[in-house]
Amino acid sequence: MTLDYDSHPAELVEGGTVQGQKKAVTVSDLRKAIPAHCFQLSYSTGLFYLARDIFICYALGWVAWTYIPYIRYEGRVEFELLRYSAWLLYGYVQGLVFTGIWVLGHESGHGVFSPSPILNDTVGFICHSVLLTPYFAWQSTHRRHHIYANNLAKDHNYVPPKKEEYARSFGLSPESLDDILEMTEDAPIVVLLRIIMQQLLGWPTYLLCNITASEGSLYRPKSDALLGNSHYLPSSTLFRPEEAHLILASDVGIMVAMGALYFIGCAVGFPAVALLYIQPYLWCNHWIVAITFLHHTHPKLPRYDAEAWTFLRGALATVDRNLGWAGKHLLHNIADYHVIHHLFSRIPQYHAEEATKAIMPLLGDAYHSDKDRSFWYGMWESFTKCQWIKSDGVEDKTQSAYWYESGPCPPPERSMKKRSWI
Repeated sequence: MTLDYDSHPAELVEGGTVQGQKKAVTVSDLRKAIPAHCFQLSYSTGLFYLARDIFICYALGWVAWTYIPYIRYEGRVEFELLRYSAWLLYGYVQGLVFTGIWVLGHESGHGVFSPSPILNDTVGFICHSVLLTPYFAWQSTHRRHHIYANNLAKDHNYVPPKKEEYARSFGLSPESLDDILEMTEDAPIVVLLRIIMQQLLGWPTYLLCNITASEGSLYRPKSDALLGNSHYLPSSTLFRPEEAHLILASDVGIMVAMGALYFIGCAVGFPAVALLYIQPYLWCNHWIVAITFLHHTHPKLPRYDAEAWTFLRGALATVDRNLGWAGKHLLHNIADYHVIHHLFSRIPQYHAEEATKAIMPLLGDAYHSDKDRSFWYGMWESFTKCQWIKSDGVEDKTQSAYWYESGPCPPPERSMKKRSWI
């Protein structure tokens, strides 16, 4: 199942500049500015990155298994501290490698791992199943996220509340919210705990309940049944009936992976599985949530109602972030060059930097980057300053946008909410 979102009408984006002159820029203009080879796919390059990541993953696991004992040595406090530190370091680094492998599965889902659709789905299915991600199910909903990015009525990722819903989450009326915002501010420890909760539970809860998504992202009315809006049920409201066999295949892949982990645990001990696999798996979950959240959450990024939304506006309401050496070499540029990925998802990650630099002169201020600041600062800023969205007040609904506002953290979402304002 190859995803292709690159054929769109000649939509305009205001704010692009060419040599200082304001100009309307179209998708066609942007595509012409990108060297043709950036759209070319390579078997050897894709397989090289896959082989490299698997080798690093195996090497890290072998070193940890061989040189970091997990059996307690009584009475050796210094050794215990060193041992714990070594395992924590292993979990963090291996978590980055796990995330890189997950990103290659994401590349496969977009059909850009290689020129072969069969190889793409095979690699993606294995990579994601091993990391307990339902490949075909997530591929389907991720496809719609790309088609409707930042569309408040149809997007699948981090659809923020408008004032009415935000106030309702605190049991308030919209009229009384302003007074609360002036007097109330979360303590830093509260914000930190909420961030930890999101990073730890956000990914599995999204897969189970489709939280943070718009109700318009469903194919049928929201279901109150167990797993009725999940990524695991073939009859879920997320999927078309003809996708049922693919959702079932995704479930089988996860069950096989979990069965393999069980048998490995029986053979070598479940503490070893927890240290070697579960610890980096939790880091991988963290990175998936953090990167996705920060792609489209920033005080300077707009959101759009259906009347004002276009593909190009939605794609450009994305920000490139800086993840340093690890982002470039282990995470395959997933955060560093994400704007180009939303504009042209048929560009593989190893051409993303060149393609981005090619379109930046055309986009001017319409290109968003926050690479001068820490990724971790960006997480804190987005979590504290981007709690709800407010209309800019433009009367022409086809030109209006919504902008993020700060406020206290609302109660955690446990299920996809009914959004009466859509």
